Amino acid sequence: SFDFLMEWVFIMNRMSSQSSSAAQRRRMALGVVILLLVDVIWVASSELTSYIFKRQEYNKPFFSTFTKTSLFMLYLLGFLLWRPWRQQCAGTLKRRHTAFFADAEAYFAPCTNDTTVSHSLSEPLYVPLKFQDIPTEHSNSVNGDSPKKQRVRFSNIMEVRQLPSTQAAEAKLSRMSYPAAKDHEAMLRSAGKLTITDVAKISFFFCFVWFLANLSYQEALSDTQVAIVNILSSTSGLFTLILAAIFPSSSSDRFTLSKLLAVALSMGGVVLVSLSSMDSPDEKGAIGSLWSLAGAMLYAVYIVMIKRRVDQEDKLDIPMFFGFVGLFNLLLLWPGFLVLHYTGFEAFELPSQLVWTYILINGLIGTVLSEFLWLWGCFLTSSLIGTLALSLTIPLSIMADICMEKVRFSWLFFAGAVPVFLSFFIATLLCHYNNWDPVLVGLRRLYAFICRRHRIQRLPIDSEQCESLIPLHAVSPNDGSFCS
Repeated sequence: SFDFLMEWVFIMNRMSSQSSSAAQRRRMALGVVILLLVDVIWVASSELTSYIFKRQEYNKPFFSTFTKTSLFMLYLLGFLLWRPWRQQCAGTLKRRHTAFFADAEAYFAPCTNDTTVSHSLSEPLYVPLKFQDIPTEHSNSVNGDSPKKQRVRFSNIMEVRQLPSTQAAEAKLSRMSYPAAKDHEAMLRSAGKLTITDVAKISFFFCFVWFLANLSYQEALSDTQVAIVNILSSTSGLFTLILAAIFPSSSSDRFTLSKLLAVALSMGGVVLVSLSSMDSPDEKGAIGSLWSLAGAMLYAVYIVMIKRRVDQEDKLDIPMFFGFVGLFNLLLLWPGFLVLHYTGFEAFELPSQLVWTYILINGLIGTVLSEFLWLWGCFLTSSLIGTLALSLTIPLSIMADICMEKVRFSWLFFAGAVPVFLSFFIATLLCHYNNWDPVLVGLRRLYAFICRRHRIQRLPIDSEQCESLIPLHAVSPNDGSFCS
């Protein structure tokens, strides 16, 4: 029966592990499908924007960017629908976490010496000690006499000192059950999140960079093809590597030979793609390429600066951040219409009802929904897979331009698209594996291989110099060689 019980336990454990692995596979499959859907949405959004600019003759990049970015305000509906946001806004969450702030500070605060701990104890409290009489068993001695009863005198008063809660965080966690400890840890982690005021301040400073990066992308779509814009915009990862090396926020931002190779590949591909965009005299290909590179650089500035401002990404509530970006965009950037109108760069003109529909659909699906789906896909899979999924927009946009716009690209375009595509993969892998430098490792192995082949070969030595006093092998006297 015991063997049957053990076999039953083994089968149940195996079934539970199989069910968990199956659930993990379903989770990964769902995340990959969502990321592929996001790629399709982004390419379709770019094609719809190009269609509005060129076919509908409503070439207003500033108006399109302003409208799409302002739609981020829909995320602020979370203050009505999401309970933690309501609690944080009402102040109840702060009152609940008051007792945990001291615990969080004391948990990470170093303890200098025993004097510090002794001073943190409470005042002594003397409590009368109550003894409980325990019946003792009497055993006969060897001589048959009853043994003497040994007495130990204790003090009738005990001294009690209490540790404050700031010094007893570990003791409290060790006495909790696992669910209670996880809840306590979650509350401490949420106490370390940025407040609504902090998120609003960060959104205020970064909404301008975000808007300029998206405006550059819209300007590029109005001047050249979608495939060229997406290829040149993918160089933002390379600009991120360069700026992170100049303004490092952690030790993983150091510049390596592998990153230098990725930058060289990307720059070579950018030159070839830019040259191919100049083949069409009817389009402003060179200006569109410059706008694409400017947008990629501004997006890299946005990524590096926000990483320096927020050291851990779980501290920042990303939907709330985007919601405030949309709010500040609506409140602060509307004077841009007046500046562009009176300077003649972009005359203010309301679109038709059809164009309004296209812009709103593009903003809701291509901007608001796609950002949410991309974050969800990264959560289901990983940040590496989510970033690599962005590279699929390059072949998808090429196929969309060839099939829908009947565009014919030159050989320079495809020759430049390959190194840019490869450099994007390399940059993503190097960002994921911080301390990995495969180029340096390969050069070291090549150097070791070359030095091993050119080592000095030993010359044959005389038999007298290699003669062993204690031979390791039996040698016959008739053998002329005595070397072992």
